[in-house]
Amino acid sequence: MLQAIRAALAVQTSLLSRTRLFRVSTLRGFARRNDGAAAVEFGMVAAPFLALMFAIMETALVFFASQTLETAVADSARLIMTGQAQSQTFDAATFKNSVCSKVGGLFDCAGGLHVDVKTYPKFADVDNSAPIDANGNLKTGSFGYSPGGPGDIVVVRLMYQWPVYASLLGFNLGNMAGNKRLLMATAAFRNEPYQ
Repeated sequence: MLQAIRAALAVQTSLLSRTRLFRVSTLRGFARRNDGAAAVEFGMVAAPFLALMFAIMETALVFFASQTLETAVADSARLIMTGQAQSQTFDAATFKNSVCSKVGGLFDCAGGLHVDVKTYPKFADVDNSAPIDANGNLKTGSFGYSPGGPGDIVVVRLMYQWPVYASLLGFNLGNMAGNKRLLMATAAFRNEPYQ
């Protein structure tokens, strides 16, 4: 009986040593092979690379939208500065429609674009601060449409709440509540002496 136990232990020990040897040689073989090294390296680099690409694309899109808004405010302000808006009796809705025709399909004009046209007695009185409250919401209560007359100082502001989707390592383009960025374009000018 003692011989049978010794024989069984000898068999198990030889199997165990072969298994260990197999494991070690298998691991050495995996370490020497580099067939899938590129795939593994790409897997490690892919997430940061894609996050950076999305952040770059979103930043570029925000700059493009901001420039489009600047161009629209310059073109639309010219209607007021030359007296065309006043002579055609534009109201706030008509002026906003004129602005919307210049920005194309990039903005949601009906629900997102805000227009503020104010007349000031002198340039020093112009308030060009961002109309955002302490909670990060847009304050639209003081917006109006007052294009003035010949020689008046007028400020035209266009505002749009742009949604921000990608934020990278804590860097976020949003400066408003709801992860949005306020795009604001302003034109300050003195109306021409039209009549």
